[in-house]
Amino acid sequence: MNFLSRLKRSSRELILFATAALALGMAFSMFDATFNNFLNDKFALTGFQRSFLEFPRELPGFSVVFVSALLWFFCSRRLSVVAMVFGAVGAVMIGFASSSYGVMLVWLFIYSLGNHLFMPLASTIGMELAQEGQDGRRLGQINSIRNLAAILGSFSVVLGFKYLGFTFQVTFAIAAALLLVAAILLYMMTPEPVVERRKFLQLHEEYRLFYILNVLSGARKQLFVTFAPWVLVSILKQPTQIMATLFTIGGVIGILFQPLLGWAIDKFGERVVLASEAVILVFVCIGYGFAKFVFSENTAFLVVCVCFLVDQMIFSVGMARATYMKKIAIQPDHIQPALTAAVTIDHVFSITAALVGGIIWNAFGFQYVFLLGMGIAIINFFTALRVNLPSRPDGFSQTPAQ
Repeated sequence: MNFLSRLKRSSRELILFATAALALGMAFSMFDATFNNFLNDKFALTGFQRSFLEFPRELPGFSVVFVSALLWFFCSRRLSVVAMVFGAVGAVMIGFASSSYGVMLVWLFIYSLGNHLFMPLASTIGMELAQEGQDGRRLGQINSIRNLAAILGSFSVVLGFKYLGFTFQVTFAIAAALLLVAAILLYMMTPEPVVERRKFLQLHEEYRLFYILNVLSGARKQLFVTFAPWVLVSILKQPTQIMATLFTIGGVIGILFQPLLGWAIDKFGERVVLASEAVILVFVCIGYGFAKFVFSENTAFLVVCVCFLVDQMIFSVGMARATYMKKIAIQPDHIQPALTAAVTIDHVFSITAALVGGIIWNAFGFQYVFLLGMGIAIINFFTALRVNLPSRPDGFSQTPAQ
């Protein structure tokens, strides 16, 4: 209630952005809760085919820096409108015009392009709306709203499939409508200055560690985005309602966790948060990969569900990389291009990880995919320890990197 009362006293821009976050959060959660089962029911994909699907799905993430450069004449808030329209078109066409696997890939590319275009914009706009020294708190609050949206969206899928006769087409159509609502709300925001095109295509030596962190994040992320749900769907044979329920529970937890995570970033610094994430991921990998072989069927299912929820929560640690970038930025107008470039860098390695993971899954077994993930988490831990920040406004400083 305290947060809601503060939101009511907030600026018009923040209220519009928060409401848009609610709408798009519902849309993305409905799509995510449905998509894996849609693929399994309509196309009956193998593990390798499912991993190969990540190429057209993640290719927009690789191209986002180039697309952003082509659309440089849009400010971040107007570009976010374009992203929502792409997402809406892709979602509705996946539901109603996927006459074949190949055609579906075209619509998936368009949907994913909208999703990935918005990723750096969400952090950029969120930090623009933050008070000095409270970037983590603001991003945590916005993410908390998106977690509330995930609850509403995923719970709608649960109720819809169980009681209201929902089909995949209905779910995708609702998601598309919500994305259009978000587009309208974002369009109502006051535009800000445009970033020059050339800045989107520049990489700076000063931000090297930031880029490396995103390399590791991309490799780690795709193993879980692709294969963690697939463990539940194909190995443990769980239906659509279970996936949607997990997203709902994760959203409930996230409402409290996201602001706490944002507070931790502001209080303890990005290095502590990023290193802690890496340690947690080691144990999550063990649970995903080996619960089936160590425990009974029911216990293994519960262990994997816990891992899925923890994994879902710590995905938001990505906002620590965003706040780190803002703090080390040489110029303010470097922030959005650097965050956009990071998405492209992330996806070069996430696409590779998905393909390699699919080969490992087929050749050796799914558990070895998560051994790879554990190795990435260990490397990520030692990399996070090198994060170096200037003295913070509250007097807290971090030890310089060696």
